[in-house]
Amino acid sequence: MLTMPLHYLRALTARKRTDDANRRLGQALAFVAGAANAGGFLAVGQYTSHMTGIVSAMADNLAFGNVTLVAAGLSSLLAFMSGAATSAILINWGRRRQAQSEFAMPLMLEALLLLCFGLLGSNLEQHRWLFVPATVDLLCFVMGLQNAIITKISKAEIRTTHVTGLVTDIGIELGKLFYWNFGAVTDWENKVRADRGRLRLLASLLGMFFAGGLAGALGFKRIGFVATVPLAAILVILAVVPVFDDLIGQRTRS
Repeated sequence: MLTMPLHYLRALTARKRTDDANRRLGQALAFVAGAANAGGFLAVGQYTSHMTGIVSAMADNLAFGNVTLVAAGLSSLLAFMSGAATSAILINWGRRRQAQSEFAMPLMLEALLLLCFGLLGSNLEQHRWLFVPATVDLLCFVMGLQNAIITKISKAEIRTTHVTGLVTDIGIELGKLFYWNFGAVTDWENKVRADRGRLRLLASLLGMFFAGGLAGALGFKRIGFVATVPLAAILVILAVVPVFDDLIGQRTRS
């Protein structure tokens, strides 16, 4: 009975990738990213996956001489970048050792950090001057970590923590879908055609990010920072089978 679910979960973060596994993992991570982003906004009043906005705000604050906010923006930017770098380090470390969990290890780390976000959140009201900046940087680190995971896995075809690129790509595919080919060219191979499979993938990622944002907002509104627990649980479920495979393999070799 357990063979089918274990095989399914193992395939999601397996070393050998398939388009189907990438799609399913991307959808799950888009949901988690949307929920964490929405929860982070309710907690600290800032979206932490939006590096474009953060860099723009840094420029605005520098123009008005608000050095403190410039430093805060720079800290968020560096945290996001550090998360992406950490993901790359963990994946390459696992790849060099031929670990089954080369993609699962960053997800386990993300789950742990989301639980840390929940713990930090319980102290926000008491020591906002300390825990709000720490929470923002933590969430930016998590967003960078996750975005780098799916970018590495899908060879930069899937992004999950921000939707600007998704919406742009959806618009491009829609433009090709509705392009009027008749009378333009006679050779069918040169006609403009949309990649319908890619369009469905992009739409599903956008939908899962929105669904995650809605679930995260409702969860944080009703139960507070405990809402981080199911998000961390999703990541653990996605990653736990390859981790156990490595542990069992090490025991067998020893």
